[in-house]
Amino acid sequence: MKPSPLLARPGAVVVEGGAVAAHYGDPLREQRLLAAGAGLVDRGDRDVLVIPGADRLTWLHSITSQHLDRLGDAAGSEALVLSPNGHVEHHLVLADLGGTTWADVEPGTGTALHAFLERMRFMLRVEPALVTESWAVLSLVGPKATEVLVAAGLPAPEAEYAVTATAAGFVRRMPPIGDGAATVFDLMVPRGDIDAVVDSLAAPLAGFVAYEALRVEARRPRLGVDTDHRTIPNELPWLHTAVHLEKGCYRGQETVARVHNLGRPPRRLVLLHLDGVSEVLAEPGTPVLAGTREVGRAGSVVRHHELGVIALAMVKQSVTMDASLTVAGSTAAIDPEDAPPEVDDTVAAARDRVRAVRSATIGR
Repeated sequence: MKPSPLLARPGAVVVEGGAVAAHYGDPLREQRLLAAGAGLVDRGDRDVLVIPGADRLTWLHSITSQHLDRLGDAAGSEALVLSPNGHVEHHLVLADLGGTTWADVEPGTGTALHAFLERMRFMLRVEPALVTESWAVLSLVGPKATEVLVAAGLPAPEAEYAVTATAAGFVRRMPPIGDGAATVFDLMVPRGDIDAVVDSLAAPLAGFVAYEALRVEARRPRLGVDTDHRTIPNELPWLHTAVHLEKGCYRGQETVARVHNLGRPPRRLVLLHLDGVSEVLAEPGTPVLAGTREVGRAGSVVRHHELGVIALAMVKQSVTMDASLTVAGSTAAIDPEDAPPEVDDTVAAARDRVRAVRSATIGR
């Protein structure tokens, strides 16, 4: 992917091995800008696909975890592509507009997703295409983001996942990040118009590092960073945003339904507070240890302007809230808000019956 034109802006420091700015000189100030005001984040490294065709929604409904066959025009959603065993393979952020469904996905995953979609076309009227070279995602973030859009003469959809067309592209409202006050609007823009769109918005630029810090605070996972090859939707907030638990059959559904009915996935996503003694942040995939025992894996690890060093981590259900944990030598504690949910009597009874059947089978 070509480097973003916004890397030519004053103070821009590129993400290591990437194509967008990590920051523009002061990552913590940029975080505060997103948390209390409004700033524009270049997320142009995300891959973008378009899926036109009369059968697109019923087709996507059949191959993803989301209920999409009645998705209205100018509406968006999230969806997952799962393996036959229910493991997460792709996370899609969708927008349907004017007879075309748009999907933006994690950087570097678009080619594999496009190949999967091509294999699943059969004789249907769909034409999936990878258009990353032509289109880019910018995110306007902050409590004052609506004011910025209005001042620039652009639409500001009111409902989450609502989509409104612009002269070339669209604006989509997403769930907030940070402590819940930082509104997020994704703008899909032609790559050739990035500089012009940024200038018209007249919003300060904030780097990807600032966006990531607020994303982690909001417990919004990223595919391949906060997930691994074993991840199932039940372990993540995606169960509520990207999965429809009452829709018909799709690949991996049996696992999702079984674990949901039993009420206890093998792991859960939590926010960890680290002591921050190390100057170097742990890499995604670093083990979470309880003593010498590995009880999970760290995903995104960031420096937050108020919370210090925090991380998203996938930990075993057996890990207690008061467990003494370490990540790459730093002590870690689970955020009090991430206590496991209470299991009701019906689910507990179902779980006991399953255990009884398993024990009887093993004893034969």
